[in-house]
Amino acid sequence: MRVALSIAGSDPSGGAGIQADLKTFHQFGVYGEAVPTLITVQNTVRSSRVEVLAAELVAEQIAAVLEDIPPDAAKTGALGSAAVVRAVAEAARNFAFPLVVDPVMSGKQGLAFAEGDTLSALRSELMPLAALLTPNLAEAEALTGFGIATPEDMRLAARELIRLGARAVLVKGGHLAGEPVDIGFDGESFREFAGVRIVTRHTHGTGCTYSAAITAGLARGVPLWDAVATARRFVEEAIRTNPGFGRGNGPLNHHADGGLK
Repeated sequence: MRVALSIAGSDPSGGAGIQADLKTFHQFGVYGEAVPTLITVQNTVRSSRVEVLAAELVAEQIAAVLEDIPPDAAKTGALGSAAVVRAVAEAARNFAFPLVVDPVMSGKQGLAFAEGDTLSALRSELMPLAALLTPNLAEAEALTGFGIATPEDMRLAARELIRLGARAVLVKGGHLAGEPVDIGFDGESFREFAGVRIVTRHTHGTGCTYSAAITAGLARGVPLWDAVATARRFVEEAIRTNPGFGRGNGPLNHHADGGLK
């Protein structure tokens, strides 16, 4: 059995963050580990509080994992402070496995997880260590500094993010007008991952689940773009078969078909 590690925030409602990541790892037949970076107060209708853990505590958790059950791949999600970003980057410089960086900057209800110096630290210190960076449109805009409204804009953003240091980028187009398309770029060629827009309010944790599914694939030795394609199909099915939980933006179905068994 392969091992995957999530370094991310906690969602008590279970739809996003390390909770979603661990469920996704399990569905892909991968043993999951999790280092929480911040604690949130949120559910499907509100996000009201975030408490970021001390950077040294995050670093100690990562060290404990590496010492005893080192993963075959890892991902980051919400990190919450520049100090935590730097602590994760310091550890990641010695990772002997791929790191997926999901630059989570806010929750579905708008609670901010990364602003100001946190964004700068993510851009300068962690992004260059990413085997894959997975921003949505808003995150790609924040990282590049320009607006993104079309697939061509997404390609320009991907080029800029590679220039800034990421080895490969997947710009997610779920918020595009029309049918969604994600665009991957590895510095040499572009890949397009088309999808079908599913009209539902139950999309809480989509980005976390997507990056976790990619990480699980990488942990199992699946080539990068094949891992992305499988993860894309899994997320679409998880949205389509969502359990309908909550009065607001509910979670996906993490038991959906499509995971690597």
